[in-house]
Amino acid sequence: MKTQIWESVKESIRLKNPTNSYLETWFDPTELVGTEESHKGTVFKLGVPTDFHKHWISQNFLDNICQEISSLTQEPFQIQLVVVPELEKKIAPVGPTCELSVNDQSFAESNSVGYSSLNKQRQVLRSEYTFSTFVVGRNNDFAHAACYSVAKNPGAGYNPLFIYGPTGMGKTHLLNAVGNHIQENFPQLKIRYASTETFLNEFVSSIRRGEMHKLRKRYREDCDVLLLDDIQVLGRGEAFQEEFFHTLNSFFDSRRQVVVASDRIPRDISGLEDRIRTRLEWGLVADIQMPDLETRVAILKYKAEVRNIALSDEVANYIASISKRSIRELEGNLNKVKMYSELLDLRITLDLSRQVLGAQSPETQQLTVEDIQKLTAEHYQLKLQDLKSSSRSKPLVVARQVAMYLIKTYLEKSLIDIGRAFGGRDHTTVISALRRIEDLQAKDSDLHKDIEDLKRKIHNITGV
Repeated sequence: MKTQIWESVKESIRLKNPTNSYLETWFDPTELVGTEESHKGTVFKLGVPTDFHKHWISQNFLDNICQEISSLTQEPFQIQLVVVPELEKKIAPVGPTCELSVNDQSFAESNSVGYSSLNKQRQVLRSEYTFSTFVVGRNNDFAHAACYSVAKNPGAGYNPLFIYGPTGMGKTHLLNAVGNHIQENFPQLKIRYASTETFLNEFVSSIRRGEMHKLRKRYREDCDVLLLDDIQVLGRGEAFQEEFFHTLNSFFDSRRQVVVASDRIPRDISGLEDRIRTRLEWGLVADIQMPDLETRVAILKYKAEVRNIALSDEVANYIASISKRSIRELEGNLNKVKMYSELLDLRITLDLSRQVLGAQSPETQQLTVEDIQKLTAEHYQLKLQDLKSSSRSKPLVVARQVAMYLIKTYLEKSLIDIGRAFGGRDHTTVISALRRIEDLQAKDSDLHKDIEDLKRKIHNITGV
């Protein structure tokens, strides 16, 4: 029975992620190697080939697995990841997951790793991401200026240049803009652009094949400008950090340019070694924040103009006013309105935009994890810090579980993120809390009333 549950979970995840190229490398080799019963329910022991797989799944896919198992059984359960080296033979050959796979002529099989031609560099960088297509505002003017300075004189100024900010703010755009500018003005320089996840994939593949010399040649010898995106994944394993540290040193020693992007500053990257953290902070750290309304309107109008979408000022202002989380959300809302206008064969008006995007509002986007924690703490006459403490007193446990339940209800947060917000609790604790509150609401009228009261308070904040 448990084996059937796991096979159903794997099949469901594959069907829901048909284009996720990471699955073949990181998830497919995972097997159910055993189950056991504990006082907390069934323990699913999932075997993975390496520590890298264990870390990647725990950070990126554990929530998906938990949700799929929860949909198949109402019994309490836990997940335990176990390294089983014998599973390594199941790992599929790793192909880099970004455009690098197009231009690298089968990195795993080639004996020569010289990739300096301009045409091949163009296959890596996104040509539409340039400085001229980047809308500058008060939220990103410093990062833009720093990137432009580096692109005009690579290796001579800020090195490394570290760009950080929330997801969807334009960090990838700036990285590509640096690469495109250097490529156009310094055609003799060899540029390497990749996500750090891709670097990690290649690192694991190189270890497995005994071809670390090829990886080092690619990233150290055959590269003059290194552009790495999503560097927050660096905390995954000591061996990977060791390789990255020596790669950084080789660039600094030869005065070659390094530009990296992350969703957090170096000191907030979990598991990052101090020697790498200090290296990343050695140059210049520039942040990108969510643009103000004026800049969001400018970005929206630019994107609409590029796509030949007729957008009035009032529509642009409305879409920009409710798109407060990221530039991706801004563009996504524009796409929704465009799609509906085409399906219904209607002109894009303010009324149509409100009809399509009416479920969103500026207030809704401002609700945070801490807002819900504070409301819950106040309701139960507790301190915010109490919810994050290790105390197991019954009133406090109930309040903590209610807060977790409300966060999962109102915010798009993973089980791991929710656990971290409450003093670093694991995902199984969160699952148990959610299930307990769902079960008790039907039986405990006082608890049901507490939750309804808290929902009304949340409604007063969000208007939803």
